Amino acid sequence: MTDKGETLSRKVASLPESPGVYLWKDVDGGVLYVGKAKRLRSRVRSYLSDDYNLSPKNRILVRRIADVDTILVAKESDALILENNLIKEHQPWFNVRLRDDKSYPRIAVTVGETFPRVLVVRKTDIKNARYFGPYTDVTVLRRTLRIIRRIFTVRSCHYNLPKESPERACLDFHIGRCLAPCVGQQSREEYGKMLDDVLMFLEGRTVEVRTRLRERMDEASKHLEYERAAEIRNSLQWLEQIEKPQSLELIGGGDADAIGYARDGDDAVATMLRVKAGKVVARDHRFLEGIAEVSDDEVLSAFLVRYILPMPGRESRIVLPFVPADIDMLETLEPDVEWLVPKRGSNRGLVDLADQNARHMMESFKLESFETEERVTDPVYALGRDLGLTVVPRNIVCIDISTSQGRDTVGSLVWFEGGRPKKAEYRKYKIKTEEAQQNDFAAVAEVVSRFLTRRLAEAKAMPDLMVIDGGKGQLNSAVEAARAVPPADMPIVSLAKREEEIFFPGRKDSLRLPARSPSRRLLQRMRDEAHRVAVTYNRKRRTQRTLTSELLAIAGIGPTKRRLLLEHFGSVAGVKLANVNEIAALKGFSERLAERLLEHLTGTED
Repeated sequence: MTDKGETLSRKVASLPESPGVYLWKDVDGGVLYVGKAKRLRSRVRSYLSDDYNLSPKNRILVRRIADVDTILVAKESDALILENNLIKEHQPWFNVRLRDDKSYPRIAVTVGETFPRVLVVRKTDIKNARYFGPYTDVTVLRRTLRIIRRIFTVRSCHYNLPKESPERACLDFHIGRCLAPCVGQQSREEYGKMLDDVLMFLEGRTVEVRTRLRERMDEASKHLEYERAAEIRNSLQWLEQIEKPQSLELIGGGDADAIGYARDGDDAVATMLRVKAGKVVARDHRFLEGIAEVSDDEVLSAFLVRYILPMPGRESRIVLPFVPADIDMLETLEPDVEWLVPKRGSNRGLVDLADQNARHMMESFKLESFETEERVTDPVYALGRDLGLTVVPRNIVCIDISTSQGRDTVGSLVWFEGGRPKKAEYRKYKIKTEEAQQNDFAAVAEVVSRFLTRRLAEAKAMPDLMVIDGGKGQLNSAVEAARAVPPADMPIVSLAKREEEIFFPGRKDSLRLPARSPSRRLLQRMRDEAHRVAVTYNRKRRTQRTLTSELLAIAGIGPTKRRLLLEHFGSVAGVKLANVNEIAALKGFSERLAERLLEHLTGTED
């Protein structure tokens, strides 16, 4: 790059050779990139040098640079912290970004409150709260909460104690689930001791919790509180069960936080396994974005600085998969933390387990991304685009005709709204005219005409698109019928089954969409649904006609009894298979009438 303006050049030339942070900005003043430097002037000037070997990503950055801001610090480790804070504030596109996965719930303990609560959250935005999870198995989460609420008397209300309080204790107090700190029945000190047990339980220190529970169970038994003792005994059993899902593996080596790392091109995942007393009790992870042309050690360093260091309750021993960039500054910032990069032993096994979790999360991320890309293309919008419509077809109807050798001809109309069936708008038509009974084209015209006429008479909204199951003949009949209803002006197309061709009025050539096209799949789904409704209605009409014709000659069986027989037995074959008692049990039938009915049907069959 040759020049970015005299003002920028003078500003860069006046920078000192001391530690600091620089912020590249665009013409609108937006922050493009935040970086740290041991020698500020040399680092910033390198971006503007003609002979500097820029990566493709940095070339794009330099082209957008219009200004630079700098902040001086006392030492290089301070620049690392300041850089982290500025990245969190501005979220520059060219920096490595940590993206939280909101798909898994967590348990939050609001330790910043006077009387803390235990909540289920998906975001970590509660001030001064401690978080446990994420829980990939919701069953485990619910079981954990159930144990907490049975064993510990954590309040479930949302009052801002002690500023807000109810007039009297709620039902939880009367059933022993809460000791009512809201009305002064429990002191802050007593509540705090109970909450310490809750935190121990969530941290995986269940041995201490079980010891205390056994003491309480024995005490309850001594005071003849057998129901309370039984509840505590059940809680102990649940506690032993829940340890199994939470404890992933026995590692050994005491307490530690193990970091795993996996990368696939421009995507990366960093995981953290929390180890308590040699057992993995929790796992967390972050997706890292904006890492194109950034080395793995720099990405790992960004994860450690922006996520691990600010984490409350982190361990003083952190096990790493490899040496991160800026390790010297990390050791300066946190001298009490032991940064380990093991080569063998139990710690190496812990890192391997963390890496395995990271690779698993990366594979899941790739699969979810693929599915998301498939879902991004809304079939309704895609259909409007592929058909060249001027209006997005949010409401679509599809019409089909079903007949049995020219008899019992019926039509069906299904309504899809937003790509989904709206069954309240489904319609079934018994074809009335003699011509339409024998002519598929005339049947389509009759259904279209009756639907549009009724729709206009009821002052209801018209669909955005009409689809006809068939070829050019059915399409032309539908268009002519629609034109006879002047206000009804809507796009009409037809879908032929043989080659899945889409025909348009007045166009010679048809349209064939790819087999995996969302538009084609939507049309096929509508066509199949319309066909199902039409065939079902046709079969019902045919069964009714057959049953009616065979029963017309039987004295004492009129329309009501014929309908009752059809509804109860489903078909004439079902009536023939019934016995006298089953038929006589129907309303209006006697044993004599049932015998006469079966004799007639059997004789007819013979």
